[in-house]
Amino acid sequence: MKNLETERKFLIEKEKWEKLSKPPGKKYYQGYLSIDDYKTVRVRIAGNHGFITIKGRAQTFTHPEFEYAIPVEEARELLHSFAISTIEKTRYRIPFSGFIWEVDVFDGENNGLIMAEIELRDPDEKFEIPEWVGKEVTGDERYYNANLSRNPIANWHKKTR
Repeated sequence: MKNLETERKFLIEKEKWEKLSKPPGKKYYQGYLSIDDYKTVRVRIAGNHGFITIKGRAQTFTHPEFEYAIPVEEARELLHSFAISTIEKTRYRIPFSGFIWEVDVFDGENNGLIMAEIELRDPDEKFEIPEWVGKEVTGDERYYNANLSRNPIANWHKKTR
C-alpha cells in the first residue's frame, strides 16, 4: 500500500520548549466523523485550508492514511453537522537535523499537553532527538488525537466517586 504514514510521537519538555526560538504556529481545529477500532475519519481546518482524512489502524509506527484537501467552507459545515468530538491546537513546524518535527500545543480540555511527532520514510529510519523532546508515547493510544478528542487530559486525573 502506497498511502502509508510512519510517525513517532513524543511528549515535550515544557520548560525547554518555552525557551526555544520557534516560527509562528498555525491554528488547527479538527473533528472526528467516525472513530472505531479500524479507522478514524477526521475533518481538519488548518489556517484557511480544509482537509478530510481517513486513517487506518496503526501497525507499530505505521498506518494507512488518505488525506484530501476540501474547501474550508465545506470543512466547517462537516464539523458543525457531523463531528462527534473535536480538538484544538496550534502546530509548530520545527526543522532539526534533516527532519521536520511537528509540535502540537493543545488548547481546551487538553490545555497543557505539548506533543511532537516526526514522520519517517521507514520504521527503522534513524533520527536525532532534540533536547526539548521528552518521553516517547508512540503506540500509547491515550495520545492519539482521536482519543484525546473523546477523553481529554483534563479527565485523566479526575477521581471517580
